[in-house]
Amino acid sequence: MAKANKDILISARDVTKTYMQGGSKLTVLDKASLDLQEGEIVALVGPSGSGKSTLLHLLGLLDTPTSGEVHVGGQLASSLSDKKRTILRRTVTGFVYQFHHLQPEFSALENIVLPQMINGVSRKNAEEKALVMLKGFGLEERASHRPSMMSGGEQQRVAIARALANDPKVLIADEPTGNLDPETSDKVFDILLERTRVSGASALIATHNMDLAKRMDRTLIVEKGRLRAL
Repeated sequence: MAKANKDILISARDVTKTYMQGGSKLTVLDKASLDLQEGEIVALVGPSGSGKSTLLHLLGLLDTPTSGEVHVGGQLASSLSDKKRTILRRTVTGFVYQFHHLQPEFSALENIVLPQMINGVSRKNAEEKALVMLKGFGLEERASHRPSMMSGGEQQRVAIARALANDPKVLIADEPTGNLDPETSDKVFDILLERTRVSGASALIATHNMDLAKRMDRTLIVEKGRLRAL
């Protein structure tokens, strides 16, 4: 449970997600509850198909629960219009996925500039910030390079920088190093933790790697759709 002296940025209460499959009901997530408090970095572990990604999508307002409540930034998500949910998602959360999903036709710099401009930042200010971020990620020499010209680790570092570009209160990451070799994974994860803490963001990070999970503040596990502390 979150401590009383910390703001709770994301809260879930008895969140359930079900789908119809072949005429029967499939429960992917079953009455999950959690609080993510200001400044903490939480690991989310569990086997493939356990419901981790579903939970992240619900908490990040990319999907809606079948039942239960999700509060983001103090607001009950189900009470918001689609437009307000989109604005809340853009201003409160940043996303990193296992596959970087960078825009292939744009440079590293442009990939970090675009989400800022969508949020109303001028191109000049967005480019200035993107350059600072690339330097912080050790990628200043890659600013003009397109994703195809970068290694997997470099691509993922750009993706993390892009996710942090709008100063989100919460970083949601779904297996952010799962597509990298062990050595590169460790290096990228070091930068992910360091830059997240520097930014002041909280984070919920799904991973299969228990060694990485142990480096976070606490760990939650999803098993057969049920969420508990590990």
